[in-house]
Amino acid sequence: MTKRIYLDWNATAPLLAEARSAMLSMLDAPTNASSVHAEGRAARMAVEGARRSVAALVGAEAAHVVFTSGATEAANMVLTPAFRMGRAPLVASRLYVSAIEHPAVRLGGRFPAGSVSELPVEQSGRLDLAVLEAALSAHPRETGLPLVAVMLVNNETGIVQPVAEAAAIVHRHGGLLVVDAVQAAGRVPIDMASLDADFLFLSAHKIGGPKGAGALVSRGEVLMPEPLIRGGGQEKGHRGGTENVAAIAGFGAAAQVARERIDERTAAIGALRDRLERGMAQVAKDVVIYGQDVPRVCNTTFFSLPGLKAETGQIAFDLEGVAISAGAACSSGKVGQSHVLRAMGHEPRVGGLRISLGASTTEADIERALAVFERVAARRKPAGKAA
Repeated sequence: MTKRIYLDWNATAPLLAEARSAMLSMLDAPTNASSVHAEGRAARMAVEGARRSVAALVGAEAAHVVFTSGATEAANMVLTPAFRMGRAPLVASRLYVSAIEHPAVRLGGRFPAGSVSELPVEQSGRLDLAVLEAALSAHPRETGLPLVAVMLVNNETGIVQPVAEAAAIVHRHGGLLVVDAVQAAGRVPIDMASLDADFLFLSAHKIGGPKGAGALVSRGEVLMPEPLIRGGGQEKGHRGGTENVAAIAGFGAAAQVARERIDERTAAIGALRDRLERGMAQVAKDVVIYGQDVPRVCNTTFFSLPGLKAETGQIAFDLEGVAISAGAACSSGKVGQSHVLRAMGHEPRVGGLRISLGASTTEADIERALAVFERVAARRKPAGKAA
């Protein structure tokens, strides 16, 4: 049987050997990091080592990292009207989210639906900064602060968003900025100070760590959201519940690898992605590859083929042993147009397909994917007819 090829790294990355090793070392020991005996202290050392590694990945202080069960929990933790500045309550009266955000952000977290405003993107797929400026200019400050959520890298298109520029606008209007850095980690350098973000969040399994681990990273320790999960005071009271030491250790190991190898990985993966896109354009001159004219991460190709429904294309690739996705993994099982494409002003009824590469992708993988693409393109229905 022909070996399968995995080209869906934006959905999840295979577990790194370094992460697996770190996890196994913790699974074989009693690991409650709140215990004061030797075993507990060993667990605490593992957690704090991972905290330093995650902080280093995004240019933050280790003390400003709060571990969670994943990015979705971190998003729901920080997307709240209720903050504290030290002991004083601070209210965020409205949440502004870009139209291309992950559902975990678009749904608004703990904000009532009526207190969430969606910000459009330009046809290029990047946030419309002029609209952001206008929205915050009209925000009634007497009701509370504006909270703005903008992803650094879009999970479907790979397009890099103008986060630093957005931060300047947000802070000029006295607001707070939350950044979804899930798809950016390990693919572009991240520095909280350069981004000028107040909060950002991460997911372990996108960088080769385990599923079930994530982090909320803050600019400092004074301004923090009210806890989503209350309990025994873990994570300095910001997130209750016994720490998942094994998963956190794996997250830390993956974060260290992502930081240390980012330059070599991005260069190699970018060359493979460019080869893929050149080949696709040669095979099907009418292929539409989104985001080619704006900054993108090195590993992502999001495309449409006239006459080929995304679901049909995904199944065809899968039957030929190549794993790709029809949009985001969290919604790819649903029939319907990508909300990202819709936000960009595209109305292809066929939807879009995403190919995303990773550290173990080879030139042979790309050539095989192109061979499958050529067969799939040849079988599609004429443009304008249902696939």
